[in-house]
Amino acid sequence: MDLVTLDFETYFDTKISLTKMTTMDYVRHEKFKVWGVGIKINHDDTEWYGEEEAEDALRSIDWDHTTLIAHNTPFDGYILTRYYKLIPKYYVDTAAVARALHPGQSARLKDVAIRLFPDDETMRKGDELIDAKGIYDLPPDIEETLGGYCIQDVDLTYALYHQMLPQMPQSEMDLIDLTCRMFCEPMLIVDREALTTFRDETIANNESIIKAGGVDPKILSSNKQFAEHIYNMGLVPPTKTSPNTGKTIPALGKNDKAFTQMQSMYPQFQHIWDARKAVKSRINETRAQRFLDATHDDGTISVPLRYYAAHTGRFGGTEKINMQNMPRKSPLRRALTSPPNKLVFVADLSNIEARMLAWLADEDVLLDQYKNGEDTYCILASDIYGRPIDKLLDELERFVGKVAMLGLGYGMGALKFQSTLESGAMGPSIKFSTKEAYDVVSTYRSSYSKIPLLWNKLETKLANTINPNYKEEWHGLTFHDKKIKLPNGLSLHYNNLRYCAGKLTYDSRATESTWGGRITENVVQALSRLIVTDAMLRIQNDKTLDAKIVLTVHDEIVLISNANDADATMAKLISHMCVNPCWATNLPLNAEGGYDNRYSK
Repeated sequence: MDLVTLDFETYFDTKISLTKMTTMDYVRHEKFKVWGVGIKINHDDTEWYGEEEAEDALRSIDWDHTTLIAHNTPFDGYILTRYYKLIPKYYVDTAAVARALHPGQSARLKDVAIRLFPDDETMRKGDELIDAKGIYDLPPDIEETLGGYCIQDVDLTYALYHQMLPQMPQSEMDLIDLTCRMFCEPMLIVDREALTTFRDETIANNESIIKAGGVDPKILSSNKQFAEHIYNMGLVPPTKTSPNTGKTIPALGKNDKAFTQMQSMYPQFQHIWDARKAVKSRINETRAQRFLDATHDDGTISVPLRYYAAHTGRFGGTEKINMQNMPRKSPLRRALTSPPNKLVFVADLSNIEARMLAWLADEDVLLDQYKNGEDTYCILASDIYGRPIDKLLDELERFVGKVAMLGLGYGMGALKFQSTLESGAMGPSIKFSTKEAYDVVSTYRSSYSKIPLLWNKLETKLANTINPNYKEEWHGLTFHDKKIKLPNGLSLHYNNLRYCAGKLTYDSRATESTWGGRITENVVQALSRLIVTDAMLRIQNDKTLDAKIVLTVHDEIVLISNANDADATMAKLISHMCVNPCWATNLPLNAEGGYDNRYSK
């Protein structure tokens, strides 16, 4: 295929810009204008095409046989596909590649160029764009300057592509293509009516709760004024020390334990506590509106996923629409529907992180439980309570086992386990005494004794990489040069790894400390992510499925396929999800899923 590297230059001002708007809102704005585009075809010189020439230049390219290269391709690719209706064969995003190769570091074009070409001053991004701010119709001299600026950006992008490509696994390049495709070629359709109803009902419900509270919303929304109001009620408002200023401030956040305790102590003021929550948390209302605002005229919605958002490789949300955070069975999920004669299929890996943790620790007891299809939450809960726990008859006890299984594997202590249960963050709020919490932690660590050993083992192996001569391969991982190399060739980076005041620290965007449990969590999440993404690529490449992946949420893959023979399609999906990688042939995998005309799991 031909390689086409391009960069669009578009009108912006103080209000209409990507710093203030989503890509979707920006490109669809009535004042949106393409000032011009820089295009480089293969190794040819980059050419600048102004406003009058841009469309003809773009349409002269055979996009069916072209790889598009851009820095921040979700923006340039979105303009190409949604504005000009031109679809490339393959997408490459050099910003995404930079995030994968240098996690935790800036992926801006300017910073990547300095990082990759530190001694070449010709490989630098210019700042001429600011000269065009707010000028709708560019005069010739400014357009000439802007064209030169754009050509430099295109040449930098092309150079970065060739510099980084040899280090990138092809599977990861295919994931970048897939991620761009979800955004630039959307298939999910928004049920506007259902989403509008949900938004309006949420607004009405919040207004009713606020009115019932009998307190001015301005007072409810202000920490200072609400603290004064609590004092006037005859109560002592809880306080805490600000981590930023060191000063004493009101502790009135939803996660402030003292405030939670106050609410429990004074249930007669529940109407006020509820009103405070309603004022401070408009998330459902806001998110429903953002989904509606992002919906295209044809009813589709672009899926904005940030590839390699975390240094473990996990996807993140972007464009102010976090599709990684949609609670199961929520109206937001159910508002995402399939096109006519299609269905939304969802497949989810079962307990992948817990299984990966057991495999990595060689915890045979737990591995056998997964292989035999046993309920590990019930088994652990039975050990905790000293009696058999039944999934249907002992829901709360099993829930405690679940929280313990999912939380204690990375070194969570008793007090954190106690507060996690009490907060209700993972389900119902359950109170445990400090002694009971310590007993649960002790039971977990004695039942699965190889997992605490794993924390120490991984911390030691990573610390050894401070020595430049140290290199060790273990469980498909390579420990060397302050990195943990993953089976796919990418790495977990611990830049400037060192001991500081007795703690193992490294530099990301800021100095961070790490320890065995956290390192274990990093490794488990990175390896689990590979299981999911490998399955995504197998599914996408299976021509018998005629399926398009439209979203991934943590360990879940969402795709659209034909409605006919849905059970056979579902079976193939589950089969693809349960393929063992060559580096973990004895990892017990399991998956489940379903299908509907909407994202309903």
